[in-house]
Amino acid sequence: MTASPASAPATRTEEAAVRADELTAVPVRHWGRWIATALALLSLVGLVGSLAKNPNLHWDVVGHYLFADLIFDGLVTTLWLTAAAMAIGLALGTLVAVMRLSASPVLYALSSLFVWLFRGTPLLVQIIFWAYAAALYKHVMIGIPFTTVTFVQFDTNSLLTPSIAALLALGLNEAAYASEIVRAGIQSVDPGQTEAAHSLGMKPALTMRRIVLPQAMRVIIPPMGNETINMLKTTAYVSVIAAHDLMSNIQDVYAQNYQVVPMLVVAALWYLALTTVLSVPQAWLERRYGRGTTRMAQVSPLRRMFVGVTDLLTTNRERKG
Repeated sequence: MTASPASAPATRTEEAAVRADELTAVPVRHWGRWIATALALLSLVGLVGSLAKNPNLHWDVVGHYLFADLIFDGLVTTLWLTAAAMAIGLALGTLVAVMRLSASPVLYALSSLFVWLFRGTPLLVQIIFWAYAAALYKHVMIGIPFTTVTFVQFDTNSLLTPSIAALLALGLNEAAYASEIVRAGIQSVDPGQTEAAHSLGMKPALTMRRIVLPQAMRVIIPPMGNETINMLKTTAYVSVIAAHDLMSNIQDVYAQNYQVVPMLVVAALWYLALTTVLSVPQAWLERRYGRGTTRMAQVSPLRRMFVGVTDLLTTNRERKG
């Protein structure tokens, strides 16, 4: 009895499936990648070993000052300067960003002038300017403009201490950059969201707070996290006005013991440790506000690394088996 024509394709399909099962998939071997990885690791080990054995680093001096009280005092100043400057920068930057998006030409011009001024001049110049503001105004007065009526008067040197001058310079400079980040985040939200909120009777301020800004956070968080880490390192600039931050205290020490390189190693280790700690909440916030956009945004870096190592080990076992 001959087979029907309808059974012939099925037979060929079954034969193709059998042949496919007999095939063994061999992963592509990236020999160049493995060689580059080995060379990079070898170079890293050589560099670390050279630094560890270098007698000019004076690791005993590094260990002695790494947890000294003077260093911790500087760390406290560095941390509160970072937190306060970022708070000022984020709050004022959000206000400036909203002003730049305003339909009022006056608000737009004033906000653009603010960004132009503080973003267009070096931060070091701004720090020194605020530290020597008393040369321009000996007193800070609050009263009625263009009259002799004064309600409150302060001595500028007493009011603008090195720490306050550093805070003003860092906060105002950060506000100029934060305003552009916030403005970009707001403009990334679909205008239809605002129109829909207005159609429901929501006022512009409520729409901005409840509808636009929560969606803009996905764009705002990554660069703002980088700004926070950069602010932590930028506080080292205030050492030029002796604001008693970490770098200022480091300079005071090596000005006495002349161990410049070991003290700079102490500063580098602390800055590396602090930036590493700040990277953890940044990564969490990026995953938190990036939900629903990309699949890997919800997976932590450690989890991705664990999955990658597990897949590599599984592939090796299957290949040996």
